[in-house]
Order: sequence, then structure tokens, then C-alpha cells
Amino acid sequence: MLKTTLNAAAESVREEVIEWRRHLHRNPELSYKEEKTSQFIYEILQSFGDLEISRPTKYSVMARLIGSKPGRTLAIRADIDALPIEEENKFDFVSQNPGVMHACGHDGHTAMLLGTAKILSGMKDQIKGEVRFFFQHAEEHFPGGAQEMVDAGVMNGVDFVIGAHLMSDLEVGKVGIAYGPMMASTDGFWITVKGKGGHGGMPHDTVDSIVIGAQVVSNLQHVVSRNIDPLDNVVLTIGKFVGGEAGNVIANSVEIHGTVRSFDEKYRESMPKLMERVLKGITEAHGASYDLKYEHGYRPVINDEDITKVIEETICEVYGDETVERLKPKMGAEDFSAFQQKAPGAYYHIGARNEEKGITYPHHHPLFTFDEDAMEYGVNIFVNAVFKFLG
Repeated sequence: MLKTTLNAAAESVREEVIEWRRHLHRNPELSYKEEKTSQFIYEILQSFGDLEISRPTKYSVMARLIGSKPGRTLAIRADIDALPIEEENKFDFVSQNPGVMHACGHDGHTAMLLGTAKILSGMKDQIKGEVRFFFQHAEEHFPGGAQEMVDAGVMNGVDFVIGAHLMSDLEVGKVGIAYGPMMASTDGFWITVKGKGGHGGMPHDTVDSIVIGAQVVSNLQHVVSRNIDPLDNVVLTIGKFVGGEAGNVIANSVEIHGTVRSFDEKYRESMPKLMERVLKGITEAHGASYDLKYEHGYRPVINDEDITKVIEETICEVYGDETVERLKPKMGAEDFSAFQQKAPGAYYHIGARNEEKGITYPHHHPLFTFDEDAMEYGVNIFVNAVFKFLG
């Protein structure tokens, strides 16, 4: 009986959820600038009643629903920020903020959690314990809003935390789960190779930083292939190489920027040392020098086995076993991991691709969108999971 009631409730808020999503899509704001977005969320939450609403940080919102009976506390998180992308879609709710776009589905995440909060706020007498709704700023920009919210104390007393992401590589009607490693850590590095510039026709009087930098790029690929167990997942990618001003001038220095992704803390600790060994050897051999800045970014998202099992059971009970898609770990990153440092949690993916409707573009693309039917799956799973977790 309860499941039927909850499923009907998710359907009843469908049009509002779509309306909220489209409002947010029209009015995107970048990380650490979500002033109007957070105010909109705050005012919508106020209209529901029975929620204790606060602003843990300048651009985030938290709502607490304290049930009529004592029990445990479940937190549900949605991210609210947009990306610096010029939208190319033609539908009638495209971004009205030039150069800014919801190109990753955060507008949908926010709308789904608002819908969940509306349903549950009317069911306070049936809830044991507490539900916390996190509307988190700055997922797209390190150091990330999740850690700021954690530092502000939002996870104090939380027993479990869950979150979901609408995914363009998964068909609508499917929900993807992963036990254990889900998404990688994301660390960044910046290298300066310092040589001695000079005339392109007199290389013997110079220390050619571009030639040396090219060797650095090539040899850094050996750090993973010849130092890491091939059964472990580590990626080292160099995405930026800048040096030189003219074809007949040997550059004084080059700048190299890249990322390291992994699931294991031991590799996050060892990678800077392994890279330094390569840099030192190559630059010394050619009479150059270097600077290395290595910055630890988001931690890996490692799903708790028991929490993931509850999510899988919820999906199967509501939609059937065929809805569940087992996912391989991805080398993308998510700062949801900050919440998992304080309580066991699970993060999962909601299919939002629909080839029949032409909804196929990847995340962070100027033509990205998602099938709005996917949001009903998101709301339905959230509200059913609350009663599954809290009993």
C-alpha cells in the first residue's frame, strides 16, 4: 500500500518537477555564483511546510524533515551549479545567461530533490527519524561545495547519504549501480620545464625546453604502464602543453598541465614521487630544471556495499529487476565523495538518454539535454528509498 501511495505521489509532482527544471535551465549560474539559484530553491522549500531550512554556506541550501518518531538520519544530495558553455539547443527554455549552461543535468538533480522534498514534507507523520536534503553548490569547480558543506556541519548525525546523476550514456528506464569503486579521484599537476632560450638557428647555445618537455610528456606515460599493477585503475593524462612564441626562437620554458585519476589512496600518495623521479632525471640529463605543483582534488567515490544493496532492492521493488544496470567504475570524478567521508553512502546513475527523441549528446556538450521522463524515476527511487532506509 505504501509503495503504491509513493509511486502515485511521484507522478503527482511530475509537472512541477519539469517546471522547476526548466526554470533552472533558463537561469543557470556558475560555481560559487549560485545566488539566484539557491534563493529560488529556498523559496520553493519554504512553500512546502514542515521543513527546517537553512543556508549552511553562502550558496547552498539544506532542508531538514524531522519525522514524528525517533530513528536514523538519511541525507540526499543534489548539485545545483552550471558550466561555462554557450548553449546551442533550440527549445523554448534555453539558457538566458550568455556563456553559461546546465550541460550536466544539475538542473534535473535539483528539480528531482525538490519533488522528493515536497512529497515527504506531506508525510511527516509516517517518517521515523530524519531526512536531510542537500542542495549543494560548486560541484563543477574544485575545491568543491561538498567539502564546504561538510565543514559547515551538515553531516553531523547523518547515518547514510545517497545521491544520483542523470546520465546521457544510459537509456531512460535504466538505473545504473556499482558496488565499491564508482568514480575516480581527480588530482591535478602543473609542471614548468626551465631551459635556456635563444636563436632557433643556434641550438647549441641553448637548453631547448620544448625538446626536453616533449621527453617529459613521453616518459610520464611510463609512470603508469611500468610502475602500477596493470590490474589496478590509474590514468595519467596531459591535456595542456604551452611553450614558445615563434618558429625561429627556442623557448626559455614550457608549461605542462595534466590530471591523475585513481581509486586507491596509495596511488594518490605515490604518483607525485614517481613523477618527480622522471622529471629530475630528464631535466638534469639535459641541463634544465623544473617545478612541479601537484594538487589533490576530489576523493574517489567508493559506494558502501550495504547502502548500494538497499538502493538496488528499492529499484527492483519499484521498477523490476530488468531496470538495474551494473556499471563499471568510471574515471570521471564527483565531490559527492566528501559526504562519504562522514557516513556510508551510495551514488547511482539514472538513465536519461533517448535516441528516438534525439537526446544523445554527451555531458558538457553545448547540445546536451536529457529526457525529462527520467526525473520521475529519480523522484520515485528517492522517496521509496527513504522508507527503505528509515524503516
